[in-house]
Amino acid sequence: MGITAILQRLHLLRSSEWDPPTPLDHLLTDMQSWPLSIIPIHLHFLRLVVTHLYHLFLFLRGHAFHPPSNIPPIRVVCISDTHNYELDLARIPDGEGGLLIHAGDLTDDGSRESIQRQLDWLGEVRRRKGFERVLVVAGNHDGFLDKEGARQVLFGEGSKGDGELTWPEGVQYLDGMVGEGENGGVMTIEFEGRAKGRKLNVWGWGGVPRCGGPEHAFQYDRAAHPWTNRIPVETDILITHTPPRHHLDLGLGCAGLLAELWRVKPKLHVFGHVHWGAGREAVYYDECQRAYESLMARGADVPFPPAFPSIFSVWMDSMDAARVIWHGTTAVVWKWVMQGPGSNNGALLVNASVTYGNTGKVINPVQVVEL
Repeated sequence: MGITAILQRLHLLRSSEWDPPTPLDHLLTDMQSWPLSIIPIHLHFLRLVVTHLYHLFLFLRGHAFHPPSNIPPIRVVCISDTHNYELDLARIPDGEGGLLIHAGDLTDDGSRESIQRQLDWLGEVRRRKGFERVLVVAGNHDGFLDKEGARQVLFGEGSKGDGELTWPEGVQYLDGMVGEGENGGVMTIEFEGRAKGRKLNVWGWGGVPRCGGPEHAFQYDRAAHPWTNRIPVETDILITHTPPRHHLDLGLGCAGLLAELWRVKPKLHVFGHVHWGAGREAVYYDECQRAYESLMARGADVPFPPAFPSIFSVWMDSMDAARVIWHGTTAVVWKWVMQGPGSNNGALLVNASVTYGNTGKVINPVQVVEL
């Protein structure tokens, strides 16, 4: 057994890129540039520090938004990555006429039978918990839904049109990439009950950057992503399976999707896929966020060789870090001194994975958002 395997068994090194990096992972990555560094400020250490500062600023700014006091809120309950598991109904709050969102990976094997069982369960949840609608996108493990790709690989050529699924009443599948016409596949939902008279525009698709063999559904190459100008600008809620890059994603999200978020700025973006990224994060699409993403991208997407840090790259890294600190500090001061509590007008990202990391245990909390 090699030293790497021993350190992984002792949980001192992560076993795969889908696990969160350990302190030793950060240290070893950073030390690769030590012998040839001109200035002893290293990108990976800087990124680690700035990441903590950036999330501190988000915490100090408070909730991204508050439901208006003069109109009834819409409850949105978010789950993802159930992988065949049916959550106990006690874990799912009452829908109060709102939405239940499943952001993909309903199953492990992607078979029609497994997907149908999940859909039937979601239909039962809708009826018993009082949701107006249940909205579903596919994940890379939901092969039967990928008619042109993974379905044929997993189940043979003859499976392309066989045994179509039965969708329970009120449970709807979103595949915005096949949307046609002026609305580009966006779904407008008019609410009854508590939120009677309100409307929301929802768009969703379950594609992911390539993460495995052809048995994985809805994959695309990162360099040829399909997101540019694809999401309708009127979208209020966006549902994808992949995260955007640099947010709740362990660095595995899609940069093309992130660029599209900056263009559309949906109020709520729900996704999953990266189990260890489960949680929520406010976004404001401001200069603090732009500087943070620029610094994070330089280590992953910008071709500066990490073993040969130049004066220019160190300068750019330091400038981005300074911009995060400056804009983050001014945003916090402006919010609390000039505007006061409840004044934020941001948006929210939700990684709704209910599977805890790579343990197979479906124990992460269900995410609830009031819009």
